[in-house]
Amino acid sequence: MKLISWNVNGIRAAVEKGFLDFFQEIDADFFSIQESKCQDGQITLELEGYHQFWNYAVKKGYSGTAIFAKKEPQSVSYGLGIEEHDQEGRVITLEYEKFYLVNVYTPNSGEALKRLEYRMDWDTEFRNYLLKLEEKKPVIVCGDLNVAHEEIDLKNPKSNKKNAGFTLEERGQLTQLLEKNFVDSFRFLNPELEGAYSWWSYRYNARANNAGWRIDYFLTSGSIKENIKSVKIHNDIFGSDHCPVELETKDLD
Repeated sequence: MKLISWNVNGIRAAVEKGFLDFFQEIDADFFSIQESKCQDGQITLELEGYHQFWNYAVKKGYSGTAIFAKKEPQSVSYGLGIEEHDQEGRVITLEYEKFYLVNVYTPNSGEALKRLEYRMDWDTEFRNYLLKLEEKKPVIVCGDLNVAHEEIDLKNPKSNKKNAGFTLEERGQLTQLLEKNFVDSFRFLNPELEGAYSWWSYRYNARANNAGWRIDYFLTSGSIKENIKSVKIHNDIFGSDHCPVELETKDLD
């Protein structure tokens, strides 16, 4: 089973930059995107053989997620079921017989950490949401979590310790989730690999210099970690300030 996750930073722009070529070539069973930045009816993707599930933000041109799945799910839900957190199209959950797939675009804490308090509330509620799902069956979580967990996960940790995405508060929230028997699939297979990033600023020639951050993840329930076969970061694929990440597992369904 092959799963792809990609923050496309605007699906309409990404399509103009070759998104569909990569989509067809990779032939994933599940392809999740974040930051679609579109509303219903603003784009039509002809993806033969895939069921499409979109969650749009109320605010136009902002946030948004989608999942393209070869197999029709048993059920689909959008958001966390909390009105305060469900205005920005950030979560889609597909239920299958033996697992849940959750696609998430975690809120950024913002410039000067203006949204950090909201982010802490979000992280807590999202963790609670995942733990409730896991009471029923294993969970696979993918998406842009907007946090580099450890110093190994970004190029310049010392200068970013008080910046959004690398604060102790944000990192601590991810630690709490991992302590609840979730596994960072990339670090499970590559515990000491340095220089592996999925996002680069558009400034300062960051991508050319590989001055990046690993903020795009596949997390799995600990009960299925032995099903993880491979994890890849497709840093040769352009079209966004993020690159696609891939998880391959033994079949769960």
